Amino acid sequence: MDAFYYLKIGKSSDLKNRKERMLYRIFEIIPGAASWLTLFSLFFLSWFKPVWAAVFAICFVVYWLFRTIYFSFHLRTCYKKMKENEGIDWLGKLKKMGNRRDIFHLVVFPMHKEPLEIIRGSFKALLNSDWPKDKMIVILPYEEKAGRDAARTAQIIKEEFQNVFFKLLITCHPEGIEGEIPGKGSNESWGVVRAKQEIIDTNKIPYENIIVSAFDADTAVFPKYFSCLAYYYLTAEKPLRTSFQPIPLFINNIWQTPSVSRIFAFSASFWEMICSERPEKLITFSSHAMSFKTLSEVGFKQTNVVSEDSRIFWQCLLRYSGDYKVQPIYYPVSMDANVAPTFMKTMKNVYRQIRRWAYGAENVPYFLFGFLKDKKIPLAKKLSLGLTAFETYWSWATNSIIIFFLGWLPLVLGGKEFGQTLLSYNLPVFVRNILTIGMIGLVGSVFLSILLLPPKPINFGRRKYLILSLEWFLLPFIMIVFTSIPALEAQTRLMLGKYMGFWPTPKIR
Repeated sequence: MDAFYYLKIGKSSDLKNRKERMLYRIFEIIPGAASWLTLFSLFFLSWFKPVWAAVFAICFVVYWLFRTIYFSFHLRTCYKKMKENEGIDWLGKLKKMGNRRDIFHLVVFPMHKEPLEIIRGSFKALLNSDWPKDKMIVILPYEEKAGRDAARTAQIIKEEFQNVFFKLLITCHPEGIEGEIPGKGSNESWGVVRAKQEIIDTNKIPYENIIVSAFDADTAVFPKYFSCLAYYYLTAEKPLRTSFQPIPLFINNIWQTPSVSRIFAFSASFWEMICSERPEKLITFSSHAMSFKTLSEVGFKQTNVVSEDSRIFWQCLLRYSGDYKVQPIYYPVSMDANVAPTFMKTMKNVYRQIRRWAYGAENVPYFLFGFLKDKKIPLAKKLSLGLTAFETYWSWATNSIIIFFLGWLPLVLGGKEFGQTLLSYNLPVFVRNILTIGMIGLVGSVFLSILLLPPKPINFGRRKYLILSLEWFLLPFIMIVFTSIPALEAQTRLMLGKYMGFWPTPKIR
């Protein structure tokens, strides 16, 4: 048996050993069970022990306030570092180092049914980057099941850009491959493996000289992304044991998005900025980069998971017995916010996108099982990374609901005796005041969101800035309907063994 067989697990049924399969299945239940147990306990305590529930409510909102303040400092610091890195001459710094290696950038744009305008925009951003184009290998893998339109788009891109880069490879990912979950991860791996066979090995390019950037089809790089990435790669203590995480900003079409989608896009961008300020706990997300040598050693990305962007981190962490980390590079790349032809369709797509992201809870059983298998990983690292990841998915599903209900639920369920206490009178007042103080932090979010905006289209007036500011008051509604509920659904599906497939977010502009 392969010593690293557990690196390729997608779900419990992938395991042949009955005991291992049952253990993995128990691990799959844990995220959803923990979230539901928390919410049921909330109602139970409010009914049978309203004083306990009230004390917990007070402690929780105070904790939430201090956590919000803590995160706001991280957000501001990350923005400052990002703007500094945008202004640095990274190519100049590389030249002073003497170009220690002949670095190639391998760029992957896995495509589904994205229109030509979006794919062309991503390629034009490559052209506007400062990295020499003869040191860039670009792959555009499209899905066979996407039909003729996808094939036609790929062919047009090939005709327009085939003589621009060192190599441009168009691949067609076949549908119906046994054991695969059709989606970004399987399509991306298909394209990278073809590039290895047809370009990299043929031209005898050293694997350690290739940096792979795994993008979404709508990812537009900022001008100095590749030179900044190359500098971080060449100066990293262990470049072959490191993934590199840029700042994903969902702002390409931000002016055209409905309010709910726009606020969520900014919130997602802000969260990733905050996470970059905690590199010891950082996990790859969306667009990220790593050494091709490392990618080939771990067997490329898994094709049987939904959350392939974060799974590759856990895959590498287990493959190298904990000797792996993610390095933030504090440099942005931009992607589209969620937009559909109608408002209701956009809302549906936002929900489905968040549910897919929240299904990253499938990594919890993966790393728990892997931690049991690999005794070499230090316990401190297991606890730090494992508890942080688990807490992220737990809070994703529960925190907004806890904050919304705990201020008044003990009053409703606690009975007349509790209703006559001083604590019952002060509870909603205290919670309201704390939440009001927390909402003041929205001022900082409004200011930062305006700073991150791309140039305003000429058909929008100055009043649009006022609208952009006021719509942040929708955040409490968004946090429940478009954060906690889809996360609960994703975890419940995993808990019940109703596994999700990969849902590609439709892109239009």
